[in-house]
Amino acid sequence: MLDKTGIERAAWGWDRHESRGLEPYHRAEKAALAAIERTDLGEAWDEYRRRVFGLTEAKGALVAWKASHGETGHKAERAAFGAALGLFAKHAIGEREYAALAEPMAEALPWLLPQQRPAPRT
Repeated sequence: MLDKTGIERAAWGWDRHESRGLEPYHRAEKAALAAIERTDLGEAWDEYRRRVFGLTEAKGALVAWKASHGETGHKAERAAFGAALGLFAKHAIGEREYAALAEPMAEALPWLLPQQRPAPRT
């Protein structure tokens, strides 16, 4: 998982993404959730989502996420959930939708979008 620096980078990625407008993200989110339902993966997605939440917010959350609780942690969590949704639905959504969901977290985990380099952080 991510250390404190990775969490800060994911939060920064969310801020960058959000500053350009969230409409493409929300469209991709809807498309991914519809694809999950269409392919009868709703229960599996709910379980996967709960596991991701357990790593970031629940009683047994990872230490780095506990240390980053607050606005930074919440932004990074949004980035993580988007990437998780994108990965979960990747088989049933287009590349554009996947990229919209994964891009904020790809700032910390470049393997999510290997064709796109992370932005330089100033």
